[in-house]
Amino acid sequence: MDEHPLDVAAFLNDIEGHLLLTTARREADAAAARFTASLGWATEAQRADLRERFEAEYRALLRAQWTRTADRGRELRAEYEERYRVLRGRLLVVFLLGCALLTASAALVAAG
Repeated sequence: MDEHPLDVAAFLNDIEGHLLLTTARREADAAAARFTASLGWATEAQRADLRERFEAEYRALLRAQWTRTADRGRELRAEYEERYRVLRGRLLVVFLLGCALLTASAALVAAG
């Protein structure tokens, strides 16, 4: 057996990343083909150059969009984790106050 256990979540993330990248490349290629097909005045070499530039720009825009989305996801995760931590602390305080109140009530009943 392999001495390194398989991390299924990481493996699935890798597969998803490859699928997203492949889809993005196909979309960039299709968009570039549509764009350059309308340029009847350009030579084949010019269209090929424009197609490469268009694909590169399209991919750069997608990369920037994915980066912004990932950054925002990290920001939201941090915000939600902070809120969860605060709410958990408040719940603990309420629980402890409730326990103290019950203990005090029991002591008063026992003393009285």
